[in-house]
Amino acid sequence: MDYHLLGLILSFLISGTKVLAGYPIWWSLALGQQYSSLGSQPILCGSIPGLVPKQLRFCRNYIEIMPSVAEGVKLGIQECQHQFRGRRWNCTTIDDSLAIFGPVLDKATRESAFVHAIASAGVAFAVTRSCAEGTSTICGCDSHHKGPPGDGWKWGGCSEDADFGVLVSREFADARENRPDARSAMNRHNNEAGRTTILDHMHLKCKCHGLSGSCEVKTCWWAQPDFRAIGDYLKDKYDSASEMVVEKHRESRGWVETLRAKYALFKPPTERDLVYYENSPNFCEPNPETGSFGTRDRTCNVTSHGIDGCDLLCCGRGHNTRTEKRKEKCHCIFHWCCYVSCQECIRVYDVHTCK
Repeated sequence: MDYHLLGLILSFLISGTKVLAGYPIWWSLALGQQYSSLGSQPILCGSIPGLVPKQLRFCRNYIEIMPSVAEGVKLGIQECQHQFRGRRWNCTTIDDSLAIFGPVLDKATRESAFVHAIASAGVAFAVTRSCAEGTSTICGCDSHHKGPPGDGWKWGGCSEDADFGVLVSREFADARENRPDARSAMNRHNNEAGRTTILDHMHLKCKCHGLSGSCEVKTCWWAQPDFRAIGDYLKDKYDSASEMVVEKHRESRGWVETLRAKYALFKPPTERDLVYYENSPNFCEPNPETGSFGTRDRTCNVTSHGIDGCDLLCCGRGHNTRTEKRKEKCHCIFHWCCYVSCQECIRVYDVHTCK
């Protein structure tokens, strides 16, 4: 998925004045308010800038689920910011730019690999959840995972059709990745790795029925995990991403670039691994060319020896410490029956920020 296009789609679907009158034109993708009314608004596919013909056809054919596509991309970006909250690059978005991450993702780095994977997973996740909730007439519950009941339970509820959500993500996100170059090959691979994570984490979710929770009858359905589990898994894949090299091959259609693992002694990446072929900047200092905002004034963890610690996050520049007073509830008492009363206490904390 082209991250420039993410900005175009989201700014237009979520906040474009041609679609949603009254909303600011450039909402922050990660911090904007929830848009529960989006599904009831008209979406003019031909007016969304940046769509390639295949995406335009997709939008027109599946117009009901386009709000879920936008919701999924936003979900992916929010999860990216959670996973990287303690890293030098913390998945910062730029409110006034169609390139929502700035030039950070211009290079084929680990960060670009993660963003493509989490955004594609987010689209699959959001579309799947929306279909199960009955918000669209073109999709619904999964009927393929029903059969004989299991030991002590029977099928019930609405199983989530992750195959359909993955299909939507693949058709829309990969539509722009049809060039015979290395970057398209990398993006397609990482997009699919994100979607495969959704399928791999599907599980049975059950509910008990009976007097006093006796669980005389237990109904189960096929469900997606919490999206945080997807983010955690892909973050691990980011940390162990495979470095690749670009190879050129002459084919009937011309020169085609493919990717090969750089180190032959290492296990080659599978379809579930993230891949990249360019090194990341260190993100220590502001740099408009790379999109780095630097780490000055970032809050660091003085007790940590990891990347969120003041030594590494501050890149050896040291840190400042200040005290901060916060109001918190304290001395809470449970009263029978049934409420809790609390006092308000002022507590002092040390806050450490990078120089």
